[in-house]
Amino acid sequence: MTPETDRTRPGVALIVALLLAGIALRPQLGAVGPLVPRIQHDLHISHAVAGLLGTIPVLCMGLFAPAAPAVARRIGTGRAVGLALGVVALFGVLRVLVPDAWQVLVLTVPVGIGIAVAGTLMPVAVREIMPGRTSTGTGLYAAGMNIGSAASPALAVPLAVWLGGWRDSLAGLAVAGGVLAAAWLVLSRGQGAGAGGRAASVPAPFPLRSGLAWVCCGIFGLLGISFYGIAAWLPDSLGEHGWSDRNAGYVLAVALAASAPVTLAVPGLSERFGSRRSWMASGALIQVAAVALFIIWPGGGWAWAVLLGASLGIEFSTLMLLPLDLGQGASRVAAAAGMMLGVGYTLSAIGPFALGAVRDATGSYTTSLWLIAGCAALVALSALPLTRPRLARAADASAAGN
Repeated sequence: MTPETDRTRPGVALIVALLLAGIALRPQLGAVGPLVPRIQHDLHISHAVAGLLGTIPVLCMGLFAPAAPAVARRIGTGRAVGLALGVVALFGVLRVLVPDAWQVLVLTVPVGIGIAVAGTLMPVAVREIMPGRTSTGTGLYAAGMNIGSAASPALAVPLAVWLGGWRDSLAGLAVAGGVLAAAWLVLSRGQGAGAGGRAASVPAPFPLRSGLAWVCCGIFGLLGISFYGIAAWLPDSLGEHGWSDRNAGYVLAVALAASAPVTLAVPGLSERFGSRRSWMASGALIQVAAVALFIIWPGGGWAWAVLLGASLGIEFSTLMLLPLDLGQGASRVAAAAGMMLGVGYTLSAIGPFALGAVRDATGSYTTSLWLIAGCAALVALSALPLTRPRLARAADASAAGN
């Protein structure tokens, strides 16, 4: 929580590596939403079952995030991130080669595991290779994640048209992810003790007794329900109001692209102004307004997308700083991140399936979108304990082993 004192500029290779790793984490999730009508038609599935394509990876991300520090201890943080991104790419290709819906869903499981391991270890990599500039490093990979989230829905439908279907679209994005995984391994090699070498050999326990750690888990879960619900169903909801698949995908892309510069700027700004509470609550309230506007006036979707993107950028970048607040040293950051992502992603998995089921039950996305707005409102309330003094006390307690 203290301003960073080490102002040594990170190398270009490191900056590029963090951006590329962040980009590779999201296309296999972000591309699905605009392709849902094609996937449903081809596989003959309901909205609820189609929602499992978003639910399964997020659930796996929750179940396997706590295991990520063990992988890093065995092979090193940088190699673990690269291997996990490679798994995402490999199974992203394999799952579109099978004919039946259940096979596609089964092969989606390793995609989620790969995203879980890589995503959990990114804060650890930042702590290890940019110890004096953690806010800068967090902003870099978080912005990369938003770029990947934005590019994938924008490219999904055009690639499907150009290449011949949703399977080819997802496969093309998976291959691109494999290239990015290889680039991470090359560019991050030798950047800090933990980038390619072994992580600390002594694991830290999860901060199970920390009330703030559980608050962070709850915030992550609520944000995840709303974010993955938006990624899965916002394009299809706009389709109910006459938007084409391509333009609906572009609206989601605009929202996620608008979040990238905000994500990059907020970590540094939040070290100087305000608190985690003020940033998180502000972002959540902006999200409530943006989702409500999508419901009330869907024709203004381009403008609401920018507002939504700003809110997601504020919330996500603040969220990614919380493990750094709760832990002192790489092993404790890993433990805090593993707990937050494990519990948070498990809760997040409710979103795509449940919101799709609500759509099946009600015949429109209106109720589903109001539920997303409600989750954002709960985030604003849950952020109230995230003051600087409380986070500092939680970090001290973690360092003392309490």
